Amino acid sequence: MKVKEKIMDAEDIERTLNRLTYEIVERNKGSKNLAIIGIRTRGEFLAKRIAEKISKLEGNQPPIGVLDITFYRDDVRLKLRQPEVKTTEIDFAIDDKDIILVDDVLFTGRTVRAALDELIDFGRPKTVQLVVLIDRGGRELPIQADFVGKKVKTNLNERVKVKLREVDGEDSVLLVEDD
Repeated sequence: MKVKEKIMDAEDIERTLNRLTYEIVERNKGSKNLAIIGIRTRGEFLAKRIAEKISKLEGNQPPIGVLDITFYRDDVRLKLRQPEVKTTEIDFAIDDKDIILVDDVLFTGRTVRAALDELIDFGRPKTVQLVVLIDRGGRELPIQADFVGKKVKTNLNERVKVKLREVDGEDSVLLVEDD
């Protein structure tokens, strides 16, 4: 893996999450009906950061959940020999909630499709709004984010690698090319 470019550093990510938080609260006219759900792994930590920022801004903590979409993916048999399954953690009712679904990178749309399939198994939210740190285009499914940190055009041989301190020990977004 060859790093071609550093797209965002820690300060860029922090500023972007601040902006996204304000946009979410503004569009939803506050945070009273919000619930934040992150897609494992990095979406989970971005969701927690956004929820903390909403709490500081609005004075109330929206419920936070985590989706593990492993068994909902349409490529689980193609990509992974033995999929690593973690748990989905949603310990609140999602019915009639405005769900803020958070992921790190939006590309083909297949991860989000799987997340929506799983989410609906938990109930019927009022709305589902998608937040992504990076939108790299290249959709295979008709899915678009409601809130985008940054749009990055990539080639098929390039990938966007999001690093978060909770998982990787640092915050950055890199454009990488496979060798």
